[in-house]
Formats: sequence, structure tokens, C-alpha cells
Amino acid sequence: MYATISSLKDDPLEWPPRLDPPQLKPKNWVAAYRLGKAGGGSGWFGQFAPGAEVHFEVTYFVPEGMEPTPPVVRIPRRVAGAGIGAVRPGAFAADYAVVSDVVETKREPVELNGTSGMLVTYAFTIWHNGEDVVVDRLPLDLEVPARQTFYSATLDPNRIERLGRVQSWNNITPGVIPYVFHNYARVFQENYSRTTGKNLFLAWIRNSFFIAGVNVLTTLVIASMAGYALARLRFPGRHALFMLILFSMMIPGQVTFISNYLVLRDGIFGLSKLWGQDTLLNSFTGLILSGLCGGSAVFIMKQFFESLPRELEESARIDGAGPATIFTRIVLPLARPALGAVAILTFQGVWNEFFWPLIVLTTPQDKFTLTVGLLNLRQAYGAVAMDWGPLLAGAFISAIPVILVFIAFQRYFVEGISFTGIKG
Repeated sequence: MYATISSLKDDPLEWPPRLDPPQLKPKNWVAAYRLGKAGGGSGWFGQFAPGAEVHFEVTYFVPEGMEPTPPVVRIPRRVAGAGIGAVRPGAFAADYAVVSDVVETKREPVELNGTSGMLVTYAFTIWHNGEDVVVDRLPLDLEVPARQTFYSATLDPNRIERLGRVQSWNNITPGVIPYVFHNYARVFQENYSRTTGKNLFLAWIRNSFFIAGVNVLTTLVIASMAGYALARLRFPGRHALFMLILFSMMIPGQVTFISNYLVLRDGIFGLSKLWGQDTLLNSFTGLILSGLCGGSAVFIMKQFFESLPRELEESARIDGAGPATIFTRIVLPLARPALGAVAILTFQGVWNEFFWPLIVLTTPQDKFTLTVGLLNLRQAYGAVAMDWGPLLAGAFISAIPVILVFIAFQRYFVEGISFTGIKG
């Protein structure tokens, strides 16, 4: 929960930590909506476009005996983000913004934290100079003398620096969505392929969905057939095969890592050459083939099929149904709880798998799965700039599909797990 809230913050590492960042305050939502429209965009997705006229107010606390000084207004030439986004070309609002004079609009005597003084409000307006250029953001810096303390503004600042002398905004015409979900927008906007120009984060999500979806389908098909065969069919070596499956579940993945790698490197003993691939490394084919079906899925399906009454199959045999007909028309429809449990567990396992995709998929970055892509985010943001906001946002996005799948199939999951322990 705290990591989710921190993903909305400008500085997730702030100390002491807070659970009420500015992005969660309704007054800032209203301000972001109004400023986004004033900037020439929509209230939900703001911008700085021709015709923009942005009115902004800021209030300072001035101690008694000190003369109030209007803030110095600057529109900085600030890049959009860190990592790859820091070098991505784009227009700067500073080249198209015109700032009015700063005007004092209000003074109010007040005592703040035991210190007497006054609250002084200043107002100014920022226009677009009319050139046919639309900028997606309008940053702002305000500077005041020491001891003149920031109190409030039309929109809360993203940072207060230089011992309180400088108040800084990443964008004062954000719109509600980019303001609240700033780090989430950065994850999609700042990560792109320098060779193809494609959005990397979307590509990582597509790759993870594709690999997880294919592995779920293959697991359901193979595990259901293998589980039924082990539970109901009589053939030589059935018990030995089941013991072999149980034994495979006891072996850690680290033990078989090198052998699996060599099998993929050689193209499954050269069989991959039949469809034109010398090696299965750095390919989705190799990643999918190495995870077609797990022993735990076969075990769950076998235990479930053994819990079904044999009378159903015997009645079908009396009516002339064969094993294939019994399996597809009678047994499989009754296996929805177990299939749901297997689907959830398989999807979760493949979606969250990190080590094996990191070894198999190397280049280009477009081929990475989402978990491997998050490692790239850590290197781009966390290791270099200590900018953990996009990394936390990416981690939360990666958890959403698993949460949704579990919610959608929760009933089947609970039923399937309960049935796997029942026999007779």
C-alpha cells in the first residue's frame, strides 16, 4: 500500500514519509483541471498551446519587520524526465511563454507558528506567444528572499529548494491525469527504443501477455490430458511416470538451469533447424517451449479427476462413448474449478518469472518481458538518478494483471484447491 502511494509522489524517498502527497488532495485535482484548460488543453490532459492564458497565484508568509518582495518568475528549460527521457528531443515552453508583471493582490496579518507577520498574495499571468507550437508541459520556478516563506499556491509545488527560497513546478498546466499519475505517464513516455522509436514499456507488456497467454493455453491442454490419463486410464508405467512427475517438482530450477540453457542453445538437439533456427536462445519460441507445462499443473489436474465419481464415465461408456468423448464432453466441463486454479497459478508464475527470461532474451530491448524491463527501469532511474517514482509505478502496473486475473477466477481458484486434496 505504501509503495503504491509512493508511486504517486515526486520524491518517494522523502523523509519523514507522508501518506498524503499533493497528488491525492482534491483541491489540487480541481486546480490541475482548471490550469489544464487554461493552457489550451483539456482539463484531464493539459498542455501549453497557442491561445493559452494561465493565471497563477502564490502566497508567502513574511515575518514582522521584513518588507515583502515579489517572487522572481522563471520558465526553465527543463527536460521532461530522467533516464532515456532526459535526452529525448522536444520543444521547451520557455521559448514560447510570455510572463506578465507580478502583482501584489492581498495582504493579511497573521500569526504563524508563534511568529507574527503577514500573508502576502501575488498574481501573474503566462501567455503563449502565438507560434504554432504545442508544448505538453509548462514548468515554473519562483524565487524569493530568505525568510519569506512559501505558504500556498494555485497548485502545490513539486519541490521547495535552496532552504525554501525556490519553489519549483514540473508543470503548471498538467490536467488531472498527468498530475495525479505523473510517474505512470513517465514510464510510458520516457522509455522508448533508440533504434526503432517504439514504446518499450508497451512492448514489454505485450511480450509478457503473449508468453503468459501461450503458456497458460499449453499448460491447460497438456495438464488436463495428462492428468486424466494418469487418473483414469490404465497403461504400463503409469505409476512410474507419475512418480517421475513428482520427482521433477522436487528439483530446484537452479539445478537444471545449465542443461536447459544448453538445450536451447543447441536448438533442442538440432531439431530447431527444421524450421530454420540454429538456436532457440533470444527467441520467444525457446522461452515458450521451455515452459509448455509444469509438473504441479499435472498433479493438480490428476488429483481433481480422481475426485470425480467414476459412475459418470461408466454411464457414458454404456452409451457407447469412447475415452476422447468422455474426456471432452463429460469430464472436462466438470473440471472448470481445477482449470481455473491451474490458469491462475500458471499465469502468475509466467508473468512474474524473471531469471529465465533474463537469460534467454538478450537483445534487442523490444523483446524483453515486463519483469526484465523493470530491471532496465531500475538501472535507468534508480541506480543513476535515485529517481524511484517511475520504478514504483512500473512495479505496480506489473502487479495489476495478476490481481485482475485472481479476482476474475477467485471462485474457481478456491474450488480447485479444495478439490485437489479430496479423494474418493
